Amino acid sequence: MKKEIKESLEEIVELLHDTDEIVLDKEVKEKVENVLAILNDPTKLAREKKEYKDRMEEIIGLVNNTITHMDVNVDYCIPEVATTSDSCGILDNPHIVLTYAVDDYTTRTRRVSLGKAALQSSSQDLTQHVALAIEEFKNEIDNNRWGKGHLQRDVG
Repeated sequence: MKKEIKESLEEIVELLHDTDEIVLDKEVKEKVENVLAILNDPTKLAREKKEYKDRMEEIIGLVNNTITHMDVNVDYCIPEVATTSDSCGILDNPHIVLTYAVDDYTTRTRRVSLGKAALQSSSQDLTQHVALAIEEFKNEIDNNRWGKGHLQRDVG
C-alpha cells in the first residue's frame, strides 16, 4: 500500500510542475482522490490489483492466440503477472519484448509498452495494437533487409 501511495504522490508532484492548468486541476484531483480512496479502503487496492492481474492475463492469452502464425518470439515483462524474459525487472513498467530472427546470426528486438494504454483500452483493442506492432516490426526489418522494393515484389 505504501508503494502505491508513494507513486500516486509522486505523480501529483509531477503534475504540479506541469504548466497546463486545465489538465492539472483535473488530474491532481483524480490522483488525490485515489490516494484518499486507498487510505479509506485498503481492500480497494487489493481489488484493483486483482482486476489488473486478470486483465493482463486476458491480454496475454489474446496475444498468444493472435501471434500463432507470426515468426516473432514474444516475452512478457508484466511484474506480478507474467515475466518470461530474463531482462525483466520487478520495477519495470509492463511491456512486451518482441524478438525477430532475421537470420541465423541476427535478431532484432522491440519493446511494446502496456502501461496506461492497457488500462484505458479494451483487451481486444490492446491485442490488436500489439498485433499491428508486431507486423510493423517485421515489415521494418524486412524492408531494411530486402530494400524498399521488397513489398512491391511480393504484391506484383
